[in-house]
Amino acid sequence: LGDPQALDMFLDVNGSRMQTGNTRTMIFPVAEALSYISRFVTLQPGDMVITGTPPGVGEGKKPDPIYLNAGDVMHLGVSKLGEQKQTVVPFTLEGLEILS
Repeated sequence: LGDPQALDMFLDVNGSRMQTGNTRTMIFPVAEALSYISRFVTLQPGDMVITGTPPGVGEGKKPDPIYLNAGDVMHLGVSKLGEQKQTVVPFTLEGLEILS
């Protein structure tokens, strides 16, 4: 993996680049974040820690925010770690039990 503070990241939605970033711009360095989290949770090989997002979130797009819709395809990746594609599915309450 090398330096965890030197990993490029990207997010495409339907083939359009929405976000790019690098771990060097994170508010907290990777080692510091993992050290803090491991005070409360025992991390195991393969665990994922989600730390936030680089600039470019859809709601912040001016003048018109961009939101995900059913059928949109998200393609994201982090250098040296891999890539993945996800297709957005509609939210439904079917099958969910609402607690009162």
